Amino acid sequence: MSAPTPYILFLVALGLIILLVSWAPKGLKTVPLSLAMICVALGVGVFSLGWLNFNPDPRSYDTLTERLTELVVIISLMGAGLKLDRPIGWRGWAPTWRLLGIAMPITIVAVAWLGLAGLGFSLAMAMLLGAAMAPTDPVLASDVQTGPPRSGEENEVRFGLTSEAGLNDALAFPFVNLAILAAAGGVTALSGFKLADLTTWLAVDVAWKLAAGCAMGWGIGRAMGWLIFGDRLKGLSRHADGLVAVGATFIAYGLTEVVHGYGFLAVFVCALTIRAAEREDDFHEEMHDFAEQIERLIMMLLLVLFGGALANGLLDSLTWTDALIGLAILFIVRPLAAMVSFVGSSLPYRDRLMMAWLGIRGLGSVYYVAYGLNHAEFGSSERLWAITGFIVLVSIVVHGITATPLMQLLDRMGRRAGKA
Repeated sequence: MSAPTPYILFLVALGLIILLVSWAPKGLKTVPLSLAMICVALGVGVFSLGWLNFNPDPRSYDTLTERLTELVVIISLMGAGLKLDRPIGWRGWAPTWRLLGIAMPITIVAVAWLGLAGLGFSLAMAMLLGAAMAPTDPVLASDVQTGPPRSGEENEVRFGLTSEAGLNDALAFPFVNLAILAAAGGVTALSGFKLADLTTWLAVDVAWKLAAGCAMGWGIGRAMGWLIFGDRLKGLSRHADGLVAVGATFIAYGLTEVVHGYGFLAVFVCALTIRAAEREDDFHEEMHDFAEQIERLIMMLLLVLFGGALANGLLDSLTWTDALIGLAILFIVRPLAAMVSFVGSSLPYRDRLMMAWLGIRGLGSVYYVAYGLNHAEFGSSERLWAITGFIVLVSIVVHGITATPLMQLLDRMGRRAGKA
């Protein structure tokens, strides 16, 4: 009897992943484990046994890594925007603006400095690491985000982490592009940037692309809201299913990229605008649930492959110094930056601590590293990939273990406060 082919084994593994996507989230709600942890462990086990005859190393499949992580992030952003019950506003979103406007820049600068001074990276590579490690991941942070639309699971911590994750991926892009500019120009110090290049960066990569992302997301969201809920058309919500969310995601992202805007921002703004078109319609839940299922399926597949990359030596270049700095980025830089951002806030101290701690790093960081390396020559990227993989792995394990108990504690405290 001949041995099964890698293709057949792949189908079996894919079937197991789909079953995990379907069953595990409900079963893991009461235990300090996450679906991400299980999938990474599954990937390490399967690839360590040599059952699949290829090495899913992002260093070998850099373009594919960029595209697959891009896909899961944009679908995640649509789901995140649809689930937010709170209308966008200055006061209601105050924790979000603090995390984006204060904590995120502090994190970028601090991580870039650690890359320069601690890791010995070039300026360009240190800036890329800083930009990649700044955003809270919208994909792996699903366990600490708000519940489905109109579920009532939207306390300040869940809302803050969801809205932050929805916006900070797009806001990291200008700094990734600045790192690409430094790499392409051979800049070795901040003073080495040409004034003309910085002016162009501010005008195009910051002003235009952010404005275009917001405008395209709002416009496409308005159009989709009219198509889905408009009375004159009797609404697509009466004649369609949740697949509409994926279609809206691709349209918003693709058209925004055509006009050279930030597609990540457009997708999240589009989702918020669709939600605002008719907040109480049941179809929001159907769109959200479908987008979440697709997101989980792709996410689990990528995490199994990530486990395979770990089994095949992704961390071989990691030094003890790299590991210590990686831990500092996760457990010192992000928490301190977030706590600084909440100075003067009216949020309870426990909420500040939880939002500071649960700054999960994941597939979005992998995307930005792959994107940067695919768009400029940064030199040898072995250690950059190793420290990125290490940070993502530690975040999956530590945040995966602590997220469920912390969220349960927060929910119990909220219920007791409501009865008082």
